[in-house]
Amino acid sequence: MSKTRLDVAMAAQGLAESRQKAQAIIMSGLVFVDGKLAGQRGRVTQVNYSFKIRLSDYKRVISVADIAVDGLFYAAGSHLVTFDRGVLPACQAAGWFLPPADPEEEFASGADDEAFSLDELWASDAMFQRGYDYYKRGLVRYISLDGRAGYALVEGTAPYEVEFAWENGEISRLVCSCFCSGCCKHQAAVMLQLQDLLGRIEGQYPDAYARSGYFAAVYRQTLFEYAVDSRENGPFPP
Repeated sequence: MSKTRLDVAMAAQGLAESRQKAQAIIMSGLVFVDGKLAGQRGRVTQVNYSFKIRLSDYKRVISVADIAVDGLFYAAGSHLVTFDRGVLPACQAAGWFLPPADPEEEFASGADDEAFSLDELWASDAMFQRGYDYYKRGLVRYISLDGRAGYALVEGTAPYEVEFAWENGEISRLVCSCFCSGCCKHQAAVMLQLQDLLGRIEGQYPDAYARSGYFAAVYRQTLFEYAVDSRENGPFPP
């Protein structure tokens, strides 16, 4: 079976200008491939010069996650929050956890229009407790609120996306990519994290939030692992 190294394959397919550039990409970021590893993530911290891949198994590199983050963050409990839409948008954060969507893959989703207050979380006791555990463990890795549109990433057995609408203190259109019927632990964790962050922002940064109508918050360790620890130069912290 013919084999080739990952950096060689990237350079040969025009995904890097040279093998050296390919090695730098592999070492500094997240590389998703179309094949058995699709949907999984991991950081390569060292290039093994004897590393080989089967081209039949790993056909092509399809994406390199964007881990460049520059901007102002504020402390907000377990998370760091920014009020600048350009610092860490949802599409960039999603690339740290999820492979690019297959353009040929189709999804259908829906949500009822029932709204509820964050003070009236509706999950069952067992589901709420599991969501509370996720929340306390910092598994809501990223959450943003742009006007009334909310988005979050929860790291469970796999990364899950949670979307919701927030208006006049109420939540509606709550959907999770786990496709579980009813309330799931990922949704409960996100609602608890949202409640936590909104309270901290209101108490500490009300003017900054009022000016932008936007915030994005990332778990401290996640930001360090992906955007800080990989830096070899530039200002620190971001």
